[in-house]
Amino acid sequence: MKRAAAMAVLALAALAALGGCGKPAADEPASTLTEAQRDSVLGESALPGAGTVGRAREAAAGEATPRVSVDSLTH
Repeated sequence: MKRAAAMAVLALAALAALGGCGKPAADEPASTLTEAQRDSVLGESALPGAGTVGRAREAAAGEATPRVSVDSLTH
């Protein structure tokens, strides 16, 4: 009897493990925010290191502006 109970528990554990291996039901992304939007929200939060994310985002935006003006020059 103990062997039958152990086999039943093992079978249930195997089914539970296999049940978690499937593809999610919805193919929708976990978030609808863009990376820039997520960085902006994170930069404004009170989490440790959030200020660094905000400053990095601002620095990246500042770096992009001069490149646009140089790229638009005509030769």
